[in-house]
Amino acid sequence: MFAVIKTGGKQYRVTRDQIITVEKLAGDAGATVEFDEILAIGDDGNQTIGTPHIDGAGVRGAIVEQSRADKIIVFKKNRRKNYRRKMGHRQDQTAIRITEIVAEGFKKGAAKTAPAEDTKPTADVKSETAKPEDSKTPAARESSVKASAAKATAAKETAAQKTAADTNSVPKAK
Repeated sequence: MFAVIKTGGKQYRVTRDQIITVEKLAGDAGATVEFDEILAIGDDGNQTIGTPHIDGAGVRGAIVEQSRADKIIVFKKNRRKNYRRKMGHRQDQTAIRITEIVAEGFKKGAAKTAPAEDTKPTADVKSETAKPEDSKTPAARESSVKASAAKATAAKETAAQKTAADTNSVPKAK
């Protein structure tokens, strides 16, 4: 069975266990990639062509590696103008092994079997995402709010005293 998929603005004819190199896709080696833009599916006798895509069809693959293509040289020149520019470029790319081709009933995300993690931290281990204010008691949070309000009012009073002193010491020009 084969499928024609579209990714990165290009079309690829893929079969199961084939390794293809496509434009860079997000993910590390071993991650699952799903393609739902399937343009055609077929096997020995019959073929289905989408208009433009086939609904309910999909292809799953696993990322083999993230790499970069060979360097190409981009050379620009305008003759008789003394204009020459030489640049190099290496395109990021992803190698994918096709693991499954589904003609009908493709459900996105069905192949992901990540175990559910316990979101509640244990009593002796602090959560990395918890803010320091979250661990304080309500009374401690209230006192820290009062302290920050007192600092703000003290800063305002100091600024008001400085402006009053500046206006008194500078004589007015006549």
